[in-house]
Amino acid sequence: MPFKDSLKANLMGIEKEGLRVSEDGSIAQTPHPEGLGSALKNPAITTDFSEALLELVTQPLMGAGQVLDELTAIHNYIYYHLPQNERFWPASMPCILRGQTTIPIANYGSSNLGMMKTVYRRGLSNRYGSVMQAIAGIHFNYSFSLEFWQSYRELISPKDTDSKGFMDVHYMGLTRNVLRYGWLIPYLFGASATVCKSFMHDYHEHNLEEFDDNTLYLPYATSLRMGDIGYQNSQEDEKGVKANYNSLCHYIYSLRAAMKTNCEDFEKIGVKKNGEYQQLNTNILQIANEYYSSVRPKPILGANDRPLRALNNNGIGYIEVRSLDINPMLEVGIDKQQIEFLEAFLLFCLLEDSPAISSSELVEIDSNALLVAHQGRKPGLMLGHNGEDVLLSAWGESLFGGIKQCSKLLSSAHQESVESISARIKNPDLTPSAIMLNEMSHQEIGFFEFTNQFSRKYKIQNQEKTFDKASFHKLDELAINSIKEQLEAESNDVISFDQFLEDYFEDDV
Repeated sequence: MPFKDSLKANLMGIEKEGLRVSEDGSIAQTPHPEGLGSALKNPAITTDFSEALLELVTQPLMGAGQVLDELTAIHNYIYYHLPQNERFWPASMPCILRGQTTIPIANYGSSNLGMMKTVYRRGLSNRYGSVMQAIAGIHFNYSFSLEFWQSYRELISPKDTDSKGFMDVHYMGLTRNVLRYGWLIPYLFGASATVCKSFMHDYHEHNLEEFDDNTLYLPYATSLRMGDIGYQNSQEDEKGVKANYNSLCHYIYSLRAAMKTNCEDFEKIGVKKNGEYQQLNTNILQIANEYYSSVRPKPILGANDRPLRALNNNGIGYIEVRSLDINPMLEVGIDKQQIEFLEAFLLFCLLEDSPAISSSELVEIDSNALLVAHQGRKPGLMLGHNGEDVLLSAWGESLFGGIKQCSKLLSSAHQESVESISARIKNPDLTPSAIMLNEMSHQEIGFFEFTNQFSRKYKIQNQEKTFDKASFHKLDELAINSIKEQLEAESNDVISFDQFLEDYFEDDV
């Protein structure tokens, strides 16, 4: 298959989080709706940190159109099964909060695996607080086809016979470049320049300004979710643990080290209190997924696989981009143009040279991420690049030169999407964060009122829709089967939870 044609067989998927909210806009206190099946076992609809934080998961599919169709179908299904007095919150930053006790931790039932997932989340709450865990996002998963890898290997390294090793090396190169150039994503698509004052209640020190009586913001922010009020790894930084992306072996080793290294602060929390687990362990990371990053290399997981073991044994199956805000002005939070840009961007990151990341470059990467999150639209903003200060706009235009070339390898639709989005580099007013702020100023409303109007609008639109029977039938089957699978898991457990955890962590090293 020719190089260009092999790109058409690449697969993508979306994981999108979203809070269930009550009529007053506060986080729903109700259990996961029965009609959505088991959050433990339903592959299409689960929960994230909170019982109220839904996670919608598409299959790996070819093309933006297919993945958006499936994401829309799952949205429709969720609206159909939501309690009458609940809605779906269409933004990354949460709605009105009334203290951490109103963020119910997700419940996955009484099986050992289900309890482990709940205890892990209880650990996150005890370590970092529940409020930041209520932030929602979109994860974009992408894999290049085996035909592409074969063509690419023949093109640049025909004597390399180890296809798995070749893929791992180049997927890690792609990952490093997403870290280097990833500031582009919150700049172009960030949609969280404002937050509810209630969200910041527990932050005694912050630099946010008052937008109105109920809203805080930064005038040039793009994505406060990706800034220092979001779920970041400041704890890990302070403890000297940082994921190393310079090879797959380095990456696995660095995360395993954090999973094996005891942390004094987390030891103070304790593993159990009055017989109830407070966290899975007292290590810097309870499990590998606790390490927050804007991008992750991921394995294809089998039923009983451990993530790091699967990465080590099977190699990288796909890349997960985690820096996407939910755009409340779009019904499912993302659109075709954005997905087609992401495809071209990831192809650019793969084909561009990707040297190892030095400690000084890592400082630049972290600094650029924070600068763009907080001040990305500021005129004349300078970023760090190879030890020098460069204009964001100049660097952005240079990167778009390469991304446009890569879009030509994909399709004319990709070219049009990249061309259209490139205008945002010269004109920050075209970015979602700017459009939202301008609209809020024009309507003289704050974050809650602005987002709430979309939440109500989408609920009405979905109530008026005629749902696709075929997709509903498929989702019904997944929901029904997931409940059966959870019951089986609960009845099949033969060891205690203590023993299960001991075996799990012994087996994961």
